[in-house]
Amino acid sequence: MSDRPRIYLYDTTLRDGAQTQGVDFTAADKAAIARELDALGIDYIEGGWPGANPTDDAFFADPPRFKRARLTAFGMTRRPGRSAGNDPGLNALFNATDGVPGAGVCLVGKTWDFHVDVALNIPRGENLDLIRDSVAETAARGREPLFDAEHFFDGYKANPDYALACVRAAYEGGARWVVLCDTNGGSLPHEVEAIVAAVARIIPGDRLGIHCHNDTENAVANSLAAVRAGARMIQGTLNGLGERCGNANLISLIPTLSLKMGYETGVDGEGMRRLVHVSRLLDDRLNRAPNRHAAYVGESAFAHKGGLHVSAVEKDPTSYEHVPPEAVGNRRHVVVSDQAGRSNVLARLREVGISIEPGDPRVGALVEAVKRREFEGYAYDGAEASFELLARRTLGTLPDYFRLISFRVLDERRWNAQGQLVTLSEATAKLEVPGVADALMTVAEGNGPVNALDTALRKALIPAYPHLDGMRLVDYKVRILTPQDGTKAVTRVMIETRMPDGAPWVTVGVSANVIDASFNALFDSITYCLYRAGATVPTA
Repeated sequence: MSDRPRIYLYDTTLRDGAQTQGVDFTAADKAAIARELDALGIDYIEGGWPGANPTDDAFFADPPRFKRARLTAFGMTRRPGRSAGNDPGLNALFNATDGVPGAGVCLVGKTWDFHVDVALNIPRGENLDLIRDSVAETAARGREPLFDAEHFFDGYKANPDYALACVRAAYEGGARWVVLCDTNGGSLPHEVEAIVAAVARIIPGDRLGIHCHNDTENAVANSLAAVRAGARMIQGTLNGLGERCGNANLISLIPTLSLKMGYETGVDGEGMRRLVHVSRLLDDRLNRAPNRHAAYVGESAFAHKGGLHVSAVEKDPTSYEHVPPEAVGNRRHVVVSDQAGRSNVLARLREVGISIEPGDPRVGALVEAVKRREFEGYAYDGAEASFELLARRTLGTLPDYFRLISFRVLDERRWNAQGQLVTLSEATAKLEVPGVADALMTVAEGNGPVNALDTALRKALIPAYPHLDGMRLVDYKVRILTPQDGTKAVTRVMIETRMPDGAPWVTVGVSANVIDASFNALFDSITYCLYRAGATVPTA
């Protein structure tokens, strides 16, 4: 048993996260995410608000069974004029968690006198009864009661005596956790620490929780400030999802608490090494690209770009890495750019499995090639696949899988027979493949010129290279590099591609012609797919 102070983690992704613009969880999504949270070691998983919408009802109708976590339902304190035992909202929570071992019920209630006066329009003393009665009824029904003190910090600033009376009512009613909520996200760390410390003088810290929103970019800092002041439970979401600017990000809080502040959580070392996986699983569910710059789990979190940095990291990783990347399931990544020196290039080559002597003249040639091409507009710090191909071409270890003879792309915009304005794209590609006697020429239509060109290229190549079947483009970005040139500007195209069962890769192309730039990136993407799959060049 550890003697480190224990912090309990309460995840609200399935409810607060669902309030994020553009997020629409299905019941299946919620169940899959909940199982990952349980495997991670989260103590409480809030499934949603039974009775609020069909998705939450479907989730609670068949909730996943957890090995470690406590399933919790969210709702409101009883309504004025209703007894706790006869309140429809409370009974919906009890019914939803019936038969779920150890289930919890989290009740939100007013703690700002302004809201009691204006929104509830009841005497302030009656609001205390609502809180106390609802918490006591929850305990009497065999559920673990939690109380979310809505707008607590605003209420405390306006009327500290009344705000404290509200949380004391929840505590006296039997709440396992009294959670202080910074509902509008406007509090700052020094305020949170002082106010939580004041509350901890009347409610023990091992019964206090914190719930922060990120409207001032301080949700994580405010949560840590509350812990410093005595709170022992944190509510948050995966990747900081949540309405407006989001909620406290558990993915950042977990390693900070354990690796930097010395607290114990339910997430052990094995769970910590799953953080990258869990973070990206959520992004996959939402069909979003992961944030490369996310703390701890982003692709760039342990990326080193400057040559001096790389030399220092190789001698002493702790000099530029605040925690070991492997501790959170991430990896050290050496970025190659026009700032690169030999150390960057050598480290990146080792990373992709290329062994070469530091004094080999080809290393210098590669460094100069990178600098020259980045001056032209290429960006290898975000297109690692293109860098690897450039390196292997320079070293003479990359097969010539195919050669482009020519391509042509046509766009036609016209009115069709139904009187609708339509745009059609058609691409023709002519290629040579070693071992194939005749040149290959194919024609394909697509949803835009890039899709048509991609389809035509692969239509020609798949008979010789079935490895390309299933490869799909998942992101396409265009950057104007010379805006002063207007429509004649040089453009950079970055393409992200993946196979169904593998990690994505990014390639880059540059040209004054956006279709030509797109072809350059597509050419690298297809070549990288073939090399990674171990494809062999056909022989006659």
